[in-house]
Amino acid sequence: MRIGTGYDVHRLVEERALILGGVEIPYEKGLLGHSDADVLLHAVMDALLGAAALGDIGQLFPDKDEAYRGISSMTLLKKVAAVLEEHHYVVENIDSTIIAQRPKLMAYLPQMRENIAGALGIGTDQVSVKATTEEGLGFTGSGEGIAAQAVCLITPLMDLVARDLLEGTDRCDSCGGCPRS
Repeated sequence: MRIGTGYDVHRLVEERALILGGVEIPYEKGLLGHSDADVLLHAVMDALLGAAALGDIGQLFPDKDEAYRGISSMTLLKKVAAVLEEHHYVVENIDSTIIAQRPKLMAYLPQMRENIAGALGIGTDQVSVKATTEEGLGFTGSGEGIAAQAVCLITPLMDLVARDLLEGTDRCDSCGGCPRS
C-alpha cells in the first residue's frame, strides 16, 4: 500500500466560475488559475500522483502549456486515472477536505464524490469529500481564496493479486471477480 497527500490553493476573483469537485457552484467569485482552478481535484490528483511517486500535476500538466488553458480538471483527473492504470495501481480510497469560509458547500458534496469516483472508476464509498471553514481566520477565512487537501491510499495491482493468491481465493478481487486460471 502507498499513501499520498495533496494540497492546493487558489485565489477567489470576480468573473470566473467556481468549480469544485467538477461541480459548478453558484457564487459571485471563482478561482483563478490556468485550468478551471478546481482546488479539490488538484489536491486529489497530487495525492494520487504522489502516492505512485509519479510527480505532480504541474509536471504532468504544466501551466505554461496552452493545451491546458481553461481545461476541466475532471478531464485531467481522468488522465491521472489512466496514468495510474498504466503503472498498475489501484485506488483504494480518497479522503479530502475543502477549506472555504464561503460559499456553503454541503449540498454539493455528494455530486463531488460521484464525480471523483466516476473519473477514477471506483465506488463512491471509496471517496470522502468534506468541507470546513476557518472561522474567519487566514486567507480562506477572509474569503481571499479556497484551499483543499487530500490523502489517498493506492495499491500496486500485483500486491492485490499476490494477497488473493495467499488467501487461496479463486477469484480476483482487484478487478471485480474474474476467474483465475
